[in-house]
Amino acid sequence: MNKQRTLKGSFSLFGKGLHTGLNLTVTFNPAPENTGIKIQRIDIEGQPIIDAVAERVTDTQRGTVLSQNGVKVSTVEHALAAIYALGIDNCLIQVNGPEFPILDGSGAIFVDRIKQVGFEEQNAPKDCYIIRHKIEVRDEESGSCITILPDDTFSITVMCSFESKFINSQFASLDHIDQFAEEVAPARTFVFVRDIEPLLNANLIKGGDMDNAIVIYEKQIPQERLDQLADLLKVPHMDATKMGYIQPKPLKWENECTRHKLLDIVGDMALIGKPIKGRIIATRPGHTINNKFARLIRREIRKHEIQAPIYDPNDQPVMDNNRIRELLPHRYPMQLVDKVIELGPNYIVGVKNVTSNEPFFQGHFPQEPVMPGVLMVEAMAQCGGLLVLNTLEEPERWSTYFMKIDDVKFRQKIVPGDTLLFKVELLHPVRHGVSSMRGYMFVGDHVVAEASFTAQIVKNK
Repeated sequence: MNKQRTLKGSFSLFGKGLHTGLNLTVTFNPAPENTGIKIQRIDIEGQPIIDAVAERVTDTQRGTVLSQNGVKVSTVEHALAAIYALGIDNCLIQVNGPEFPILDGSGAIFVDRIKQVGFEEQNAPKDCYIIRHKIEVRDEESGSCITILPDDTFSITVMCSFESKFINSQFASLDHIDQFAEEVAPARTFVFVRDIEPLLNANLIKGGDMDNAIVIYEKQIPQERLDQLADLLKVPHMDATKMGYIQPKPLKWENECTRHKLLDIVGDMALIGKPIKGRIIATRPGHTINNKFARLIRREIRKHEIQAPIYDPNDQPVMDNNRIRELLPHRYPMQLVDKVIELGPNYIVGVKNVTSNEPFFQGHFPQEPVMPGVLMVEAMAQCGGLLVLNTLEEPERWSTYFMKIDDVKFRQKIVPGDTLLFKVELLHPVRHGVSSMRGYMFVGDHVVAEASFTAQIVKNK
């Protein structure tokens, strides 16, 4: 089971804000496990903290803006993309102004500094949300669409269509998150010359220049007007008759603009609050639809707060019935685990197929057979017993006995034909022969029962 990670130390970056033009400092700090990503405005009295989650996004017109209790911070997406791609679960980001510095307009500097300071593994397990079915968000007016499909890893394919002869249609792909640092992070933000004047009139891009953006000039304007724009941006005058990319640094890739759109998606997906496994297919993406999608995924996560393990009946079990009988003293009619399909150092996943021939259905109840709740807890406990007994030498000489059962919840009745999945996790390491565990029982994707229990491992007489 993967563990959460944070930074090994702190580091700071300095630069100007893209929209405010202010000189800004952003500092990335380690944070305790289960903190998540939080942003602190240290320039405001009380140094308020903003949770970096999708529901805190209040503006997406020219970047991702987070707000909480009237406090805002913008241009966060490049830093969040680097944090997400490098697997950082817990981090406190401090900034002394209303936005993050734009730096070179990409995520590369954030990635490099995170790698320099290094990572620290924490004790808490990393909670990953696995996409089990197609989820889609669509905006008919703009033609934007984001779809996510089940996959073994997190991957993205982006297709963009611009009203431009230089970047009309492009696509970019990230097949594995490990490729992000080299294939996506260096992609810079971009702007069309035709959009610069409206942005300036809106009191934005005060910190924009040729060093932190790709600038595309494709519709000729009078030389005098182009000179005025150059003066406002404090850059050299250019020939108004020469079309194309006019920034001094050449493109890193022909599809750099679309790769930057992919970078933005990763940054906005960081606001889901946990890593996901699935393949994103995005058509004409932007921060607005990215945020709608992130919010939808967060709602899905809340509906399936505890995810069922993936069960493929074709896979060979980790423990078959014969091995289970070697570890557990239970026999018919009390052996309630048929096989084990996953086994980690602190968790186990077991299976039971409930048939109409179960002996307890004869009296519970003949006309409406329902599995007794006490046996549901017993089945989870047997799974936990397999977890701890598997670590012992001569396990057949030991048994586990209940000491305490807490927080039992039954959410759905179990009937003949159900396939039960049990997931049992150790809450603490086994000490002095005593183990504390939390168990969940699933039918399909739904939690049908759960309980915490403490058991003692006792040597048989």
